Amino acid sequence: MRFDIITVLPALLESPFAHSILQRAQKKGIAEIVVHNLRDYATNKQKSVDDYQYGGGSGMVMSIEPFAACIEKLQAEREYDEIIFMSPDGVTLNQSTANELSIKKNIIILCGHYKGIDQRIRDIFVTREISVGDYVLSGGELPAAIVVDAVVRLIPGVLNDETSALSDSFQGELLDAPVYTRPADWRGHKVPDVLLSGHEAKVNEWRHEQALERTKSRRPDLLE
Repeated sequence: MRFDIITVLPALLESPFAHSILQRAQKKGIAEIVVHNLRDYATNKQKSVDDYQYGGGSGMVMSIEPFAACIEKLQAEREYDEIIFMSPDGVTLNQSTANELSIKKNIIILCGHYKGIDQRIRDIFVTREISVGDYVLSGGELPAAIVVDAVVRLIPGVLNDETSALSDSFQGELLDAPVYTRPADWRGHKVPDVLLSGHEAKVNEWRHEQALERTKSRRPDLLE
């Protein structure tokens, strides 16, 4: 699977993709993550990629030409399943979306900045707009990293235990059950006996009950 991320701040994405699961996925050749500097596609000597907005108002708007040049160059090299724009007014990312994207082959992610991007980019190129929550960030880079992380970990072969991703919170519309590790008794706080019983059916039943109870108390909207 390949991600091409277009941004004015490529250095901001160096760390998220250079560690842990994402680093391992790239080393295994399972995922390829390529970050493109939008300024390399600027049409002026100053390498600026924004301009004043028509109609007046505060804030600069990212221009269409650099985005178009980068997207069209990439599309000439391979076919893309999705061109995603990270936007606070997009559809909120959830596990179902991550699952859906994990079976794609090639994805472009556009990272906005300033006041936003020229609407024509969204109208002409973008196939999907995704938000990571009802709040505004300085740019789309951190949300893009969240999308990549949520998706890549689902690809077979990325996690050492492939069943782990299937039991995460939100898989099956429930939050995850509590988890414990050694010691079994820490300052009088004990691990539930059922988890020490070795009885797989009872453990699974307990985990489902706990997941359901946690979901009811913390995210009842998931059960509607």
